[in-house]
Amino acid sequence: MFIDFVQIEVGSGKGGDGAVTFRREKYVPKGGPSGGNGGVGGSVIFETQHNLSTLLDFRYKKKFIAENGKPGASSLKDGKDGEDIIVKVPVGTIVKDAETEEILLDLSQPNKKVVFAKGGAGGKGNSNFATPTRRTPRFATNGKPGEQRKVILELKLIADVGLVGFPNAGKSTLISKISAAKPKIADYPFTTLEPNLGIVRYKDYQSFTVADIPGIIEGAHQGKGLGIKFLRHIERTRILLFLIDITSEDYQKDFDTLYNELKKYSKKLVDKKIIVSLSKSDLIPEKELAKLSKFKIKKVKDPILIFSSATGFGLKSLEDKLWESLNKP
Repeated sequence: MFIDFVQIEVGSGKGGDGAVTFRREKYVPKGGPSGGNGGVGGSVIFETQHNLSTLLDFRYKKKFIAENGKPGASSLKDGKDGEDIIVKVPVGTIVKDAETEEILLDLSQPNKKVVFAKGGAGGKGNSNFATPTRRTPRFATNGKPGEQRKVILELKLIADVGLVGFPNAGKSTLISKISAAKPKIADYPFTTLEPNLGIVRYKDYQSFTVADIPGIIEGAHQGKGLGIKFLRHIERTRILLFLIDITSEDYQKDFDTLYNELKKYSKKLVDKKIIVSLSKSDLIPEKELAKLSKFKIKKVKDPILIFSSATGFGLKSLEDKLWESLNKP
């Protein structure tokens, strides 16, 4: 199951209290203060993991609390520091404040550890407060409290290319043909119920990633259909590949509908490089393809691409165009 939005509670540990003790040795009748310091509370640390692709684990565990620091002891012994708690998340996770929705962390780098909530400082033992005029201090300080916070974890997949199209436009079939991804494919709308990531191996040990999200319909920015729920997963892509069914009666209208839905969701999406393709070319006579290849889509500079995932026609040209666009300075 793909989960990309959860709320959890995190808390760092309280610092241990300082100790009030005095030396009690056989030949030292008036021993001085010997209370040790409290240990530092454990911190909350977020760590990105390459092998995670969903926030599913957080459905079952929603509270992450680090260990408290141990109190100081006699003989100037400091308390043990509390153990940190590591919260492992997929690359691309955003951490937001649950109340204000302010972005606190953007964890877009792999294998990265970030201290989110520092543990409370340990209290000072009475040995710290001895002076020439105050030789037997009978007080110590308490450890500082840790930080408690409710946060939202929101996952935004990181890919080079995002596939955009109506339901049943052929996005899932395409990603299954050009990568090792195996999304569910069927001949009815809304087959794709969650995002899919595929790695396209290109020529000599090179590659790029493609994200497929559920199809977008008119009114998606208002919550219609499934696409709007997952549009965040193409916000980080560098290129948007629009797929339009070649059997459509009006390519420009289809493009405009998709374009406007993205724009209403976030203008940043339509500021990306856009490439338009016609899918399912095997469904029309071959003699019509040359005529269609000259079709121009308004708002898009590059010529339209035509391909068929069923026959493989045009897939190499499509990969070449994507690679070339990704590597343009």
